[in-house]
Amino acid sequence: QVQLVESGGGLVQAGGSLRLSCAASGPSFSSYALGWFRQAPGREREFVAAINWSGVNTYYADSVRGRFTISRDNAKNTVYLQMNSLKPEDTAVYYCAARLVVYNYYIASEYDYWGQGTQVTVSS
Repeated sequence: QVQLVESGGGLVQAGGSLRLSCAASGPSFSSYALGWFRQAPGREREFVAAINWSGVNTYYADSVRGRFTISRDNAKNTVYLQMNSLKPEDTAVYYCAARLVVYNYYIASEYDYWGQGTQVTVSS
């Protein structure tokens, strides 16, 4: 069982930056693939970024590639999402997710464990 707790959300102006963190508790964190998803009001949850267990492989949605960076620190049981050049359309609740083996990093149903989410609001 893995428990995930996100932090770092907030209100930022367009063009600004935020860094989200997701702290995990439970065994074998370094074995888990991790993902970030987001959900805006009235919209489905969508993939943002993912990282494999070692941190060597990363995956991004086209809408954030080049602006967001996912990373992990297995010694701290934490995964990060650095968000730069934020846009109003990035406004959403951001969720961290984890699973031991992921066949398709882009699909929310692939993940077993989810955090409670953190709100990111980007003002124009």
